[in-house]
Amino acid sequence: MADNDAQQLDDVLTEEELKNVKNETEQTQEAEETQQEEPRKRTVVVAEDESVNRMDLVAMLEDNGYEVIGEAANGEEAVDLTREKHPDVVCMDVKMPRMNGITAAGIICDENLAPVVMLTAFSQTDLVKQAIGAGVMAYVTKPYEESKLLPAIEVAMGRFAEINDLLDGIDRDEQELDDTRRQLEEVEAKLKKAEDTLEERKLVDRAKGLLMDKANFTEQGAFRWIQKTSMDQRVPKRRLAEAIIAKYGDAKPEANEH
Repeated sequence: MADNDAQQLDDVLTEEELKNVKNETEQTQEAEETQQEEPRKRTVVVAEDESVNRMDLVAMLEDNGYEVIGEAANGEEAVDLTREKHPDVVCMDVKMPRMNGITAAGIICDENLAPVVMLTAFSQTDLVKQAIGAGVMAYVTKPYEESKLLPAIEVAMGRFAEINDLLDGIDRDEQELDDTRRQLEEVEAKLKKAEDTLEERKLVDRAKGLLMDKANFTEQGAFRWIQKTSMDQRVPKRRLAEAIIAKYGDAKPEANEH
């Protein structure tokens, strides 16, 4: 029996075919391991009107593992590229034609597109305040140096992620609050309906009792009269019961004659 099974297995796949399957499996595993080992490169849009400075900045970033996915020579191009490419970070010079870096940074930050690292010629207090007011996450003074630029980029991306996490948390809290409010309104509506139903039942029971007492109805007959009249006249049972109570409820018993 065992020999027959072995023969059947040989007929299904030859030794060469099994070898090919094994090789394909090993190649797939290697590719998956490579993908896991190589993290995605951080993407950057560089905005610098001076081409030499821009080339140096791009080279520095690429040498340090970043992927430059867009280069802009003015603020308008920087905004358009950021909207189109959605980079992880934007490195932007302050002084550029058509639209300066602070104005462009303000637009990018208002639209929450990406964190901005501002590149300045001087560390001027008023300029830094303007940049921070525009939403810039970090700034670096020229000349560009790896020891200053790379930490600033990481700080900017970290702050941007923290702010978005906070905003997401606020959105979730607001959504949960809205959900809780809706649930509370639904519970209140159900409670009100239950209270109204209970009150109607009490009034109908009282009206039944009055019909039994004042008009010689049986209990079943009194209920049927109220139900049928309510349907025929299109009057809510509660209103009908209230009318019966108003007519018969305060009637005083006749005085005994002597």
